[in-house]
Amino acid sequence: MNRHSLSTDVVGWVIFALALGAGFSVAAIYYSQPLLPLMGNDLHLTINGMGLVPTLTQAGYALGILFLLPLGDRHDRRRLILFKSAALALLLLACSLTSHLPSLLIVSLLLGMAATMAQDIVPAAAILAPAGKQGKMVGTVMTGLLLGILLSRTVSGFVGAAFGWRVMYQMAAVSIALIGILMWSVLPRFATHSTLSYPALMKSMAHLWQRYPSLRRAAMAQGFLSVAFSAFWSTLAMMLLEKYQLGSAVAGTFGIAGAAGALAAPLAGGLADKMGAEKVTQLGAGLVMVSFALMFLLPVLPPHGQLILIALSAVGFDLGLQSSLVAHQNLVYGLEPQARGRLNALLFTGVFIGMAAGSALGSKLYSVASWQGVIVLATLSALIALAIRLIDARQMQQAEQKA
Repeated sequence: MNRHSLSTDVVGWVIFALALGAGFSVAAIYYSQPLLPLMGNDLHLTINGMGLVPTLTQAGYALGILFLLPLGDRHDRRRLILFKSAALALLLLACSLTSHLPSLLIVSLLLGMAATMAQDIVPAAAILAPAGKQGKMVGTVMTGLLLGILLSRTVSGFVGAAFGWRVMYQMAAVSIALIGILMWSVLPRFATHSTLSYPALMKSMAHLWQRYPSLRRAAMAQGFLSVAFSAFWSTLAMMLLEKYQLGSAVAGTFGIAGAAGALAAPLAGGLADKMGAEKVTQLGAGLVMVSFALMFLLPVLPPHGQLILIALSAVGFDLGLQSSLVAHQNLVYGLEPQARGRLNALLFTGVFIGMAAGSALGSKLYSVASWQGVIVLATLSALIALAIRLIDARQMQQAEQKA
């Protein structure tokens, strides 16, 4: 089976299956966030100990993107997806059986690395899409991925509250096993586009990083936005329990608010075509900053008003972050089309370094400065991202004037 033998109808079904695969696989790294209080009670963890779980998971995802994603240029992408799905299912099951923090953290790190199958799936959609429909097909898969990120918290919150955190991970393991079977049945074999050895692939990524300043600035700006995003979601469940006596199910419902923002994010692609990707990155970073800054008003509102403001802010900053990500991808992919996989790996390494840093810093600040400290961190991180985008735009303008 090869790409050229796929009819349009079959391609549509395959792309839908890829969207499911991307959503379920990336969800694995976010299930823990609403479950942290339950895991803490069961395993007798401190706040810092709980914060290490999403931190190690996201650090593993960043490592997997950097060291495993380039293999897609060298090996059949179908085999890589199948191998990672098997590994991810086993690691999710192992996570449900852990009884001590050290083993939980090791499994969390490896789980994050295996979950990078989501980033193998996205370029697969571009390869399989009929001519002229690549953007639409990739957009469909990215929507699945974004919904997986945000709705995973809703699902895990409700399942954890009803059945416990271990059952959630066991259900996740079954879902990934089924996704693996689905991928095996619908995906064709993929031709390899590079004969470079693994060391040569990694060396070429270093050259790309050095060659393109705009790539570095895109990774840095999106990384700082990810610090803000992760600090919020990694501490939300603990804050809701401590301040409002609300459990993991309620924490998970805030993922629905975030999903509303993410569903609107694909519109950023059209805006980037009309306004330019640079402008969209600035608008996205600005929206993230304003959304977090609004939460400084929480102390003057009644409890119900506070919860509504938090939900509205979640819509705003998720929309801003995802719009900025789409625009950054447009900027980066245009630098060297034949190296899109490696450029994507470098961009998302920055994203998930930011995610891991946000989890660690957010948990630490929450333990010493409460929720207000988390909001300060998130707002400042978004402000730095906006400054990077504005400085980049000014430098590009100056370069054009000199030319």
